[in-house]
Amino acid sequence: MAVKIEHALPVGYLLLHYRIAKTIGSGGFSIVYLAYDIKNGRPVVIKEYLPSNQATRLEDETVESLSEGSATFHQGMKRFFDEAAALARIVHPNIVRVLDFFRENNTVYLVMEHHRGKDLRWYIKRRARGLSEKFIRTVFPPLLHGLRELHNNNLLHLDIKPANIFLRQGGNPLLLDFGAARESFVAGRASGPHTMTLGFAPIEQHRRGYLGPWTDLYAIGATMWACMSGEAPPPATERAEEDTYKPAVRAFARRYSPQLLEAVDWCLHMNQLERPQKVDDLLDFMNQPRPEVEDEEPRGYLARLGLRLPWGGKKSA
Repeated sequence: MAVKIEHALPVGYLLLHYRIAKTIGSGGFSIVYLAYDIKNGRPVVIKEYLPSNQATRLEDETVESLSEGSATFHQGMKRFFDEAAALARIVHPNIVRVLDFFRENNTVYLVMEHHRGKDLRWYIKRRARGLSEKFIRTVFPPLLHGLRELHNNNLLHLDIKPANIFLRQGGNPLLLDFGAARESFVAGRASGPHTMTLGFAPIEQHRRGYLGPWTDLYAIGATMWACMSGEAPPPATERAEEDTYKPAVRAFARRYSPQLLEAVDWCLHMNQLERPQKVDDLLDFMNQPRPEVEDEEPRGYLARLGLRLPWGGKKSA
């Protein structure tokens, strides 16, 4: 079903050798289309850089920046193009493949593979009592492998959420929508306009703090939380004032294993230094066999490993 979006290219428009079939979505910085490559008939997804508050569409379909946002528009367009070039180098089964990118109509376009399936948000909405642990453990490890490949190429996603995780047949996940992605994240600060989603973005994104793999891992934890609860955890800005976050180990203790719940809480630590620092930290933790003998005084799995608990627990001796 086509989506009516202001300033979108018309159906049938020929963009190089891609014919627009319909508009399928938009965000603050882009419009997304389903199109067909007339060279081979293959369906593709095209993302057009068109920030709604900085540019408009003219009658000849070219994009023109608004006078007050001209510098910001051109800086954003350059960043969009540079990041498309970086993404095009990444080939991984759990990251959407960039097929082409080019300049046209005074803006830039990103062409990606088209897949059949549903996003994770669709599944969450249909399971009010939460998705099963089997489902979560099927989806997130391969997703994390894809995220690790992204980080290994010095890229951060910065907008991981259920809507940006696409599930193909058998629950095989695909990480989508790199409109907020940033290159060269080592000790980097957020700069310029960027996309974020309340509940899924950690405090350093809101306050222009230091970004790194730990930033995406907060969003991974928030997304797993959403799979369990049906909604996002409290926004980081609210948690910074008064933290009403109820640890997953308490909120969902009867439905999921302690190990999985503690992984979620670890990711959702407000202090970025107390989160997993890289994807392998989280993968290793989730793959650890659980001890057969419990402590006399029950402690969480993180505590048994000597790691700090997100809700104020202390390290074990």
